[in-house]
Amino acid sequence: MKKILITGATGNIGLTLIKYIDKIKLDNKIIAGLRDLNDKERFSQYSDIDFVLFDFEKEATFDNALKDIDRVFLLRPPHISDIDKYFKPLFDKFKEYKINDIVFLSVQGAEISKVIPHNKIERLIKEYQFNYIFIRPSYFMQNLTTTLLNGIKEKNEIVLPSGNAKFNWVDVENISEVCAILLIEFDKYLNKSFEITGYENLSYPDVVKLMNKSLKHNIKYISMNPISFYFYKRREGLSSGFAIVMLILHFLPRFQDEPKISRFYEELTNKKPSSINEFINREKNKWE
Repeated sequence: MKKILITGATGNIGLTLIKYIDKIKLDNKIIAGLRDLNDKERFSQYSDIDFVLFDFEKEATFDNALKDIDRVFLLRPPHISDIDKYFKPLFDKFKEYKINDIVFLSVQGAEISKVIPHNKIERLIKEYQFNYIFIRPSYFMQNLTTTLLNGIKEKNEIVLPSGNAKFNWVDVENISEVCAILLIEFDKYLNKSFEITGYENLSYPDVVKLMNKSLKHNIKYISMNPISFYFYKRREGLSSGFAIVMLILHFLPRFQDEPKISRFYEELTNKKPSSINEFINREKNKWE
């Protein structure tokens, strides 16, 4: 039996990943890493899952969380940008506990964009000579229901430094389904990287138009210059590191080619990825 630790278990990816991996886990045991063990109530529908205290920012939680673990689903918490400070001690502990198998949730283009934290994590994983699978999804549809949700609900607006840049929109449900399969069938996909995308490259003005067709009220898109955007997010209370990461992810695409579209999700599952319209209609109550 393989014991699989899921980091970020209560996040968008973690929650849906556990849903999918629970369906196909076979002889594997799921261990959900939680920053607060009271959050285990969110998993009450699962009868065979263990919980452990795990916090990227608290090394004291590493030893107990990593004991007897065989494989790790690893992600980068959005607010963590100092990779050496938080990931090197964690990887040292992986080595100490002989954990060699890592499925890392990276991001599309991480292999060529050295300014984003995911690039450094990928390079560290290789330097430590772990067995790995890198999953590189495109732009999350769920950014509309998480990071950008308050602006939509409270001000009927989306503020970003993106201009008319095109993003490839992918559903977290699709990403999590892929992650679950690759975690279970790890040896089959060992030391490979996979891009997970939808089939639509759309700008924020395009997506806002689609949203406004489904919502009872209109929202507007405001493209802000990068310096103003940084200080705007700082005034909202975002940490400097998180604000910079948001800036990089939303400003650089203005100067890049349109994202490449991958067929890997369909090849792996025999299903087409979600469309942005499907997502909007499924989630529109969250914006009303």
